[in-house]
Amino acid sequence: MPRPVRVRRVCEEPRYTRFVPQGGADNELQVLTIEEYETIRHVDYQKKTHEECAALMDISRTTVTEIYESARFKIADALINGKTLCVEGGNYRVCEGGECCLSNDKKCNGVCKN
Repeated sequence: MPRPVRVRRVCEEPRYTRFVPQGGADNELQVLTIEEYETIRHVDYQKKTHEECAALMDISRTTVTEIYESARFKIADALINGKTLCVEGGNYRVCEGGECCLSNDKKCNGVCKN
């Protein structure tokens, strides 16, 4: 029997959850989970390593790599095939205060500043 999936920690839920290609009202949906969004935010937007991202999300580095690869494929599929990208769902919890930040002297406030 496989191990249960660990709940992933995210700093905040995304402000924007739907991205629609121009002229794409009736197109297919591609769903990006909140954990996938958070991984992309840390690795691509904040330029964190997979190790740093893993520490922030309270998961292993190999799990970050799996989530990251899945997220990149979904984003590419949405861009190339004109699908609506929705960010929703997943197995996560939003951190409270500074718990997601690695340094004790910094506060999270929804945006990790490490």
